[in-house]
Amino acid sequence: MNKQKIAVLGAGSWGSALAQTLTDNGHEAMLWCHRQEEADEINTFHTVSEYLPNVVLDTRIQAYTDLQFVMDAADLVLCVVPSQAVRTVMEQVANVISEPKLFITATKGIEKDSHKRMSEIITEVVGDNVKAVVALTGPSHAEEVAIRQFTALVAASEDDTASKITQQLFSNDTYMRVYRSNDIIGAELGGALKNIMAIIIGVLIGLGYGDNAKAAVMTRGLAEMIRLARHLGADPITFTGLTGLGDLIVTATSVHSRNFNAGLKIAQGENLEQLLHEIKTVEGIKAVVSAHQLAEKYQIDMPLTQVLYQVVYENADVATIVEEMLKREMKVEIY
Repeated sequence: MNKQKIAVLGAGSWGSALAQTLTDNGHEAMLWCHRQEEADEINTFHTVSEYLPNVVLDTRIQAYTDLQFVMDAADLVLCVVPSQAVRTVMEQVANVISEPKLFITATKGIEKDSHKRMSEIITEVVGDNVKAVVALTGPSHAEEVAIRQFTALVAASEDDTASKITQQLFSNDTYMRVYRSNDIIGAELGGALKNIMAIIIGVLIGLGYGDNAKAAVMTRGLAEMIRLARHLGADPITFTGLTGLGDLIVTATSVHSRNFNAGLKIAQGENLEQLLHEIKTVEGIKAVVSAHQLAEKYQIDMPLTQVLYQVVYENADVATIVEEMLKREMKVEIY
């Protein structure tokens, strides 16, 4: 594949890690930073110490704060900003973009209130200057990608040509393999909803429960994810793959997972303000609001989601989380 210039919007852990992969694959990654001090650190020391301590980035990666310059120079765009910032950043992009480009989103989340997926926000805000949108997602920690540990992702889009381009951009023979999917709805919802289940598992582990509880929540949580996603137009089979079960496993079982660690802190009695101050970006805390609202709107059975929402936003007693689940009506497993 010919060398491409990619505007990487977001210089956090995931943006920096994917910029490293693009550079390894012979492309030019231009990291756009919201703060000048971030850009200065990357350009001077080749580090993003706030997000990836002990990781040194390739010296060819350059950071910028001038969005106009980055967008004018780029062949395509990779969006990796937190979900709550995607709309704001895309509004800025819409003001400076001069020609249609391919957009790739590696942000996992659901927008509060609108309940839109990240690809929907990009299409809505940038409009005709979006050639196509691809969701790059799957079981992955930036901490491992940044040090070139084996990872498998999925490029999901209704436009198979765009998926193939994304697949070629990020795949290599040493540590990164990318598959394709045409179910962007399922891929994006899997990446957002699994964060909710990871928080719940963190809560249970923090309360002293073990592997049995973890396995129960992962499987019953996956069932909840499928019920909602199917109603929203996703293919249930997608959730048996990397963007569903795969992403759930990695997020719910790893010390790298911000959502899992958030659950641990909730079990220790931390409130929402304390939690977000310590961990900052916890996508599941936002996604649980949207999932709870959608479940109520469409009358979809999502008991785990409901319990977490009550614990986080209604001050329900976290110690009774399992007791409440066990009191539920007896049911068949698959329905």
